[in-house]
Amino acid sequence: MTSQTYLSELFALDGRVAVVTGGSSGIGRAIAGALAGAGASVVVVARREAELSAAVDELTADGGRAAWVRGDLGSRDGVRDAADRAAGVFGEPDILVNSAGVNLRPPMGELGEDVWDRTMAVNLEAPFLLGQRFGPGMAERGHGRIIHVTSQQAHRAFVRSGAYGVSKGALESLARSQAEAWSPHGVTCNTLVPGFVMTPLNARLSSDPRKVAELAARTMIGRNGLAEDFAGAAVFLASRASAYITGQSIFVDGGLSVH
Repeated sequence: MTSQTYLSELFALDGRVAVVTGGSSGIGRAIAGALAGAGASVVVVARREAELSAAVDELTADGGRAAWVRGDLGSRDGVRDAADRAAGVFGEPDILVNSAGVNLRPPMGELGEDVWDRTMAVNLEAPFLLGQRFGPGMAERGHGRIIHVTSQQAHRAFVRSGAYGVSKGALESLARSQAEAWSPHGVTCNTLVPGFVMTPLNARLSSDPRKVAELAARTMIGRNGLAEDFAGAAVFLASRASAYITGQSIFVDGGLSVH
């Protein structure tokens, strides 16, 4: 057996279908590209049509098989509609990546019900509804991968965690519940936990050079994260190589969480 054959058997995603929410920018975009590069047919779901079109154009230009679905993940009807349309492109997915999120973090004393509701709808309820839509089918077919993107704020409070941290902590609990339900049937459910990553979602902190430097100094590697740092971990969790890993939180943070 050649090394190429061995690695392909472990990590290749040929014939698999992936749905990636938030896949038009940031970490989600990097994950969508990685899954497509590994052979999966990828459906990107997000709100902004121009960004969706540009992302899919890039994926197909690189030789990937990709399409996009515009959807509002802030409402139950929007999630259900986007899920049905996504499944209609390449078929029912084998891989679901929940990377879409909102990062609304007013001080706790100013946190209103509108921000709370919006945060929970996109960051927690949409992944739940998508899991309910796709998880049972994966279990019935005997194979599936569900990957959530969470946050350091799921484990510790800093830089105004607020409702955002609550939603991400609950999302990790959701992954464990999904693993308990579906992993006996071949469906693994895990989370990727970023450190501070220079993406549009973190524009507020990224605009403060002092804070960016402070966060970089808290890592062991000496720099903040980039979206492409998640490519390998995502392919691993989506592939056969991770078949015995489920209900886990995988930190991709340069050592920030243990420094």
